[in-house]
Amino acid sequence: MFSTGQLIFAALFFVGFVSIIVFSYRKDKAIHTKQFKGSLWVLVAFIVFIALLTGLKYALR
Repeated sequence: MFSTGQLIFAALFFVGFVSIIVFSYRKDKAIHTKQFKGSLWVLVAFIVFIALLTGLKYALR
């Protein structure tokens, strides 16, 4: 389905992309922890809200 060159390119692209993402995350980690303090609670509230909506959907059926 894919040629050898395409598979090699895909593998190298994946390794390069992941390494750039990891490098960028490590560089900005201190900034993110300071600026996005409390964002975990927003995620938890969103998940609870979606769970409540889903529960109401099946309860009122």
